[in-house]
Amino acid sequence: LDFPSRARFIREIRRNYDIVGISFITPNFSKAREMARLIRRHSPKTTIILGGHGAAIEGVEKLIECDYVARGEGIRWMREYLGQDTSAPIVHPMLPSAESGARIYGVPIPGVMPSVLVPGLGCVNGCHFCCTTHFFEKAYVPFFRTGRELYEQVCRMADARGTNEIYVMDENFLKEKTRALDLLAEMEKNKRWFTFYISSSAEAITAFGVQNMVRLGVRYVWIGFESQNTESLFVKNTGIDSKRLVRELRDHGISVLGSTILCMEHHTPDNIGSDVDHAVGLNTDFVQFMLYTGMPVTSLYEDHRRRGLIKEDVPFEEWHGQNLLNWRHPAFPNGEAKHWLDHAFKRDVSVNSSSIYRMIETAFRGVRTLGAMTSRDECLEARLAQLREQARVYAQLLPVIAKNSVNETERRRALALDAERKRLLGPVGIGERFVRLGA
Repeated sequence: LDFPSRARFIREIRRNYDIVGISFITPNFSKAREMARLIRRHSPKTTIILGGHGAAIEGVEKLIECDYVARGEGIRWMREYLGQDTSAPIVHPMLPSAESGARIYGVPIPGVMPSVLVPGLGCVNGCHFCCTTHFFEKAYVPFFRTGRELYEQVCRMADARGTNEIYVMDENFLKEKTRALDLLAEMEKNKRWFTFYISSSAEAITAFGVQNMVRLGVRYVWIGFESQNTESLFVKNTGIDSKRLVRELRDHGISVLGSTILCMEHHTPDNIGSDVDHAVGLNTDFVQFMLYTGMPVTSLYEDHRRRGLIKEDVPFEEWHGQNLLNWRHPAFPNGEAKHWLDHAFKRDVSVNSSSIYRMIETAFRGVRTLGAMTSRDECLEARLAQLREQARVYAQLLPVIAKNSVNETERRRALALDAERKRLLGPVGIGERFVRLGA
């Protein structure tokens, strides 16, 4: 059950399961504790197993009533607990990326949601604030070791769920370069043109190559740029021209979510604006501004705890990086951090326009770039066709964006892009006119 209502959860646990596992992250501590209480009340003979990143909370077994805590990679842990073969092949579930379907501003979008693929867990980069890398001891645990295995799994998903779109839950998918290249080779050999939504670090993207990402069918990538002046903290960004990388990705039709950390130890009210301006200047499609937050198990948390900086009065529900700092920063007391978060998001949308607009612009840029190529093989022809269709669908929102623009700059941008739509994609058909009216 994914975030069930209390009534649904009680109805389910009254079936008296042998085991109920509760997987949770730190901000959902109170929910996990309440779920455990309800299990003890309504199904007292059930074994309770806690897991997920919330299992990293110190002494969690004393804070939440349970029988066991599964730490690390949960499949192996459960197999050992049940006396099963820990080395047996993993059967990947067929899951949609969201149960409720695709929506833009609450409006349902027809079609099948992308499938979820989990190729592996963890990351070797070791960023000091990152839960994932520390939870798996700065190692990568692959569920699929070869590109061939990945290809076969993606085919099964596509055939079963009726969509070629795959949302990849992997901290740094392109870090396994050989596996990704072998996946691409299998796709090209069999002429199956899947599309992927991924996360990867800047150095892994640079090593893999933007051209290869286009051929692989990467539609979207989440990149942690973190901060402009902290290469010693984030080796993954050393020597990377972030602005150039974003421009090249978007020019090839790949939308970028750029993540930046605010209220780091070197930040003050006098210099934090520079990092905000740097992030805004990257002009990514989407932005994430997060407060510097050390979560249990990370080296950042251990450092803050050792120095007596952790705020014991901030409940776990607030350990999500979007409101309060969970540590004492001398330059940002009394909720000042939230002020800078709000400023950063407002600054980004006022300069770069809405993310919806930017996503449409990226699709158009990809059509321009691939369309201008003098020579395209079968793979690139397929990718150009996909980008054209994406741009055609997205462009139906341009009149709406112009009408409800965040400022005059966005209105002009949306109107100019809509004017270019006819040259790139041909005239607007009758069906599309109805969709525009509906939008």
